[in-house]
Amino acid sequence: MTFNIRAVGMDLTPAINQYAEEKLSSLEKYLDNILHIEVDLGLDTHHHNKGEIYKCVAMVEVPGTMFRVEKSEKDLYKAIDKVRDHLREEMTAWKEKKRDSHRGTEE
Repeated sequence: MTFNIRAVGMDLTPAINQYAEEKLSSLEKYLDNILHIEVDLGLDTHHHNKGEIYKCVAMVEVPGTMFRVEKSEKDLYKAIDKVRDHLREEMTAWKEKKRDSHRGTEE
């Protein structure tokens, strides 16, 4: 699995980089055939009246499909956590759907 993290409009500190990599690489527990994870972190400029809003966009590539989730929060770490949680739900549902479709063809 390859991993790429980019920061847009902010500095990518080693702590943020490590946190994002740890959280999103934990998705391998749900799908073991992840090829690539692409993460974009940054300030969302559309909410300038509400203060700093951080955005996390993650794309996870597995054979046959690509998962993409985008979340915004006042705290960057919360945005990363929400993206991981949402990706976990999507990946689990996709895996179940794929498993059920294979079961239906065997009968």
